[in-house]
Amino acid sequence: LLITAGQASDKTAVPDLLVGLPAAGALVADRGYDSRAILDLVAKTGGQAHIPTQSRVRVQRSVEPALYRRRNLVERFFCKLKHFRRVATRFDKLARNFLAALLIASTRLWLRAYESTT
Repeated sequence: LLITAGQASDKTAVPDLLVGLPAAGALVADRGYDSRAILDLVAKTGGQAHIPTQSRVRVQRSVEPALYRRRNLVERFFCKLKHFRRVATRFDKLARNFLAALLIASTRLWLRAYESTT
């Protein structure tokens, strides 16, 4: 997880997020991440980006529907994360305290999912 300024675009955080991850075969994201820089960065690390093209772009890329539907898992994670009152209302003034609350809530969600599979 990474916190950015409220007015910053999500695209600016992508390089920092990808640095800490092992090379993935596929990166799935929504239309908001459609940029040549992100596509080149993913290709440089040996992966393949599955990002639909924005409607204003003339040449449209195709995305495999079954793979793109898996993005739903991430969307559901953020929905569950917002059920934690401290995260949803952003009580914390400092970014480090808010990030700590996000990490604790994420850990609780992960533990809940991990317990149900064992």
